[in-house]
Amino acid sequence: MTRLDPDWFARPAPIVARDLIGAQLLVRGVGGRITETEAYAPEDPASHSFRGPTPRNAAMFGAPGLAYVYRSYGIHWCLNVVCTPGSAVLIRALEPLAGLEVMAERRGVSDVRRLCNGPGCIGQALGLDGSDSGRDILTILPGPDMPVVAGPRIGITRAVDLPWRFGAKGSRFLSKPFREQVPPPAG
Repeated sequence: MTRLDPDWFARPAPIVARDLIGAQLLVRGVGGRITETEAYAPEDPASHSFRGPTPRNAAMFGAPGLAYVYRSYGIHWCLNVVCTPGSAVLIRALEPLAGLEVMAERRGVSDVRRLCNGPGCIGQALGLDGSDSGRDILTILPGPDMPVVAGPRIGITRAVDLPWRFGAKGSRFLSKPFREQVPPPAG
């Protein structure tokens, strides 16, 4: 299977976020099927890029398909995929498929459902840190079409009404259940 071309990511973040559900994500041979994402755009006050480029968010203004890795709450490394300039898709959850033993060791848990059930868990399971930001470390392979649900993003205080969180309908591998289920945007 051929990895998705960087041009595939050069689209609006909500469309890429929805279309990534079901794709397989690997970082240095470890990863799984993407089951949950969130979209962030430069006009979105919840986005790191809202106030323009900074040293922290510089990768968001880089080439489509690159990793944007940032530290959340000074603790967790979180993984995003860059889309159009200033926009990115946060990878919120994976169904672990490759390198389970490595991920379990990094996370210190054996329950496969807890390996990648949140952005910080993914960063730890994939062995990410700030040096990965802006780099071409992601192998993303197309996946099967899956039914998708959408709802409000989690853990933000601005633009909370945007239904830019997407998940694989019925998946056991989500960070949190979906409270609302609104139709995802056509794309």
